[in-house]
Order: sequence, then structure tokens, then C-alpha cells
Amino acid sequence: MKLFYSPGACSMASHIALHESGLKHDIAKVDLRSKTLADGSDYRQICPQGYVPALQLKNGELLSEGPAILQYIADQAPAANLAPANGSFARYRLQSTLNYIATEIHKNFSPLFDPTASADAKASAVTRLNARFPQFDQLLAAQNYLVGDYFTVADAYLFTVLGWARMVKFDLSPFANLLAYKDRIATRPSVIAAMTAEGLIR
Repeated sequence: MKLFYSPGACSMASHIALHESGLKHDIAKVDLRSKTLADGSDYRQICPQGYVPALQLKNGELLSEGPAILQYIADQAPAANLAPANGSFARYRLQSTLNYIATEIHKNFSPLFDPTASADAKASAVTRLNARFPQFDQLLAAQNYLVGDYFTVADAYLFTVLGWARMVKFDLSPFANLLAYKDRIATRPSVIAAMTAEGLIR
């Protein structure tokens, strides 16, 4: 399978999950501004939405949307234990967590990257993030990972979006448990491998 990614974007969560899973994969870098691949071809011919991540399967089918891709990867490598079993309550809890990260954390970072966003829009986004991070900070005071006592694809996703804080100068210092969690996840071999492959670390 092939993962279409942009360095440090939300696609990095899927990249981390692929390394965690041990599944054989290729990666293809996307220029999100021009919507082109490294060879200059139009990425929208592959993924009409023009954004990442997208996962192309061996049979040619394409899967988009990070939470769906993360669960697909987890289900292809059940021994890696990246998601609870389908149909279990723990799996629904994982889905709830993935959706919360997508809609309440990921999306609220978006205005901070947008050069056309007004100062008011950016201030509102910061306020919303500051109202939502305490939930995770409190949770991580009691456990090491988001869904129980082991790493899941939800942790790959939250780690990825937490990395954006430095890029947009969002202050995470009030959330000590969240920062400690971010530092722990950063030491995982899968994270190091994905970030190295994306050119984010050497």
C-alpha cells in the first residue's frame, strides 16, 4: 500500500501507525499548495479532495480521512494491538476519541495555520483549544495512553496534532501531563522512523 503524505501534517499519524503495524508500505510526498506529487503530476487525479492522508491499496482502491485510515491500518495488523477489537465497547471509545481529536483539536488548529484568518478567528481558536486540552491533561494524569494502558492509533493522532503547537506558537505549558505524554510518545521507534522519513528529524 502507499501513503500519500505531507511532512508533519495529520498524515503523520497514519505514517506512525504503518510503522507500528509492521505492514509493508510506500510513501509519496504531496505538495499541498500546488496539489502535486514529486514528479509534478496532479495529486487530485488520485485524491480528488487534494488533501492528506490518503492510502492507496494494492487493488487500486483509495481510502481517505485520517480516522478511517488509522482504523484500517490497525485492522490489517491485529497482532500490533493498535485498536481494540471491532464491536467491543473499547473500540467505540477509540472511535469517540479519534472523532474528538479530529473535530475539536485538529480543526481548531486550522485557523492558526491560515494566513488569511483574522486575529479574532485565531484568538477564538486558541480559546477553544485551551478549553479542550484540560480533558486530555486530566485523563493522562491517570493513565499513560488515551485508550487504556497501551498505545493505539488515537495516540498517533494526538501526538501528531500536539506537534503543531510549536509551529503556531501555541503554549502547551499549562498542560504538564500532556507535555510529558508528548515526550514519551516521541521516543517510540515508529515515531522516530516516520519523522525521519518525512525529513522532520535526522
